[in-house]
Amino acid sequence: MSAFDDDDENGQHENEFEENLKRFENMLANDKPDFFDADNLEEIIDYYLQWLNYDMAKKAIDFGLERFPFSSIIKIRQAQYLSSQHFTHEALTILNEVEQIEHNNFDLYMARGNIYSQMGLGEQAIENFKNAIPLAENKDEVYVALGIEFLNEDKTDDAIYYLKKAIKLNPKNEVALNELSLCFDLSGRSSEAIAFYENYIDNHPFSYYAWFNLGLGYSRMGLFEKAIDAYDYAIAINENFSSAYFNKANALAQLEKYEEAITIYKETFKYEEHEPTTYFYIAECYENINDFESALVNYNKCVKIDPANADAWLGIGVVLDALNRLTEGVHYIKKAIEINPNNAEYWYVFAEIQEKLGFAEEAAMAYQRVIELEYPDYDVWLDYSKLLHQNNYITNAIETLIEGIKYFPDVAELYYRMGIILLDKENRKESLEYFEKALSLDYSKHNEIFEYAPMLQNDKEILNLISNHKTNYGKKL
Repeated sequence: MSAFDDDDENGQHENEFEENLKRFENMLANDKPDFFDADNLEEIIDYYLQWLNYDMAKKAIDFGLERFPFSSIIKIRQAQYLSSQHFTHEALTILNEVEQIEHNNFDLYMARGNIYSQMGLGEQAIENFKNAIPLAENKDEVYVALGIEFLNEDKTDDAIYYLKKAIKLNPKNEVALNELSLCFDLSGRSSEAIAFYENYIDNHPFSYYAWFNLGLGYSRMGLFEKAIDAYDYAIAINENFSSAYFNKANALAQLEKYEEAITIYKETFKYEEHEPTTYFYIAECYENINDFESALVNYNKCVKIDPANADAWLGIGVVLDALNRLTEGVHYIKKAIEINPNNAEYWYVFAEIQEKLGFAEEAAMAYQRVIELEYPDYDVWLDYSKLLHQNNYITNAIETLIEGIKYFPDVAELYYRMGIILLDKENRKESLEYFEKALSLDYSKHNEIFEYAPMLQNDKEILNLISNHKTNYGKKL
């Protein structure tokens, strides 16, 4: 039989299915009985389940069970429907009954495996998928199911093993290619990913998914130029591949080619719905080239589609600040915090805005919240101590820096700042000790002293201290 004969048969089968589907829906609409064999009904049920049309799936299942009450496959579809409605125990009961009659049924084990997976019972899911292997016509599908389940169980080595088996059996299995890429990412094996997809492409050069996943591997390694080349190959093979445009734009943004990135982000809109994330990244690019009006337009488009996107609300607030519309911007930063009250970055921005507006008490409370949320960088201790120092809360500023040094004992900037503030406390001896420690930790940052307190440029003791450390610093170099 030729390939043309296969195409003719597939086309004929599709036409028959569409006719059967239309007959079934007409029968329900007109309440007039019609005949369908079990195979026809299985296809109709599968169609509704695939498109998540559960109401029609249930009607087809009920109709099928009335006519074919002993059909194993229709009972299995009933179990799948019940599990989709979260009646998992009822679904498992039906599958157990089917197993008593027909224990060598591929669909039975796959359905039960998926239900156990849905319930979070990974071991039972894996056991059922393994039972399905000898019964499968297309074993790669089972290997993919096993790979995904092992991935859910955080067993990436096992997941990679089965996904590779699936690809070896069926190199065109796109789900396996994509899930394997995710496994490589989650296990930090980007070099292995690159080697795998390069080897795959040698044998299958027109697989746009392989080029795409190669691009992801390069991006994870920070090789953005190579990533862009790979995405370009994916686009050349399939010009409608929106994910390749999106990731190419991400790579361009990483290279700070913001205007090119904006152009490519906008290309995605030709091939997919207008995604809020895309508008968000476009806005970020405009912000990075100081086109704040365009950034504002795109952040607003993002939140219009996705009002829960806290990052975009924050972006609006930051851009309004850049446009000298600070009072207006506070509202949007508060909105971001309402959506995600445990994001330290949001509170940090809020603290800085409140400080700019002259609301020292509100800024102090926000800085405290940043610290409570365990912000990972030392900057917050510097900024908070500066706020306290400038508002003459000297003791509080010192206490804040002491706390910061506990968390970051090797950060010279904290010691330089402490040295300066202790001078205001008229504690010169301890101040010089902190300067000494700071210079020992990182002499190259001693200008921190004069940037923060220019008047100390004429302080002879501090200048002598710096001069002494300069000699030692030169020797180390």
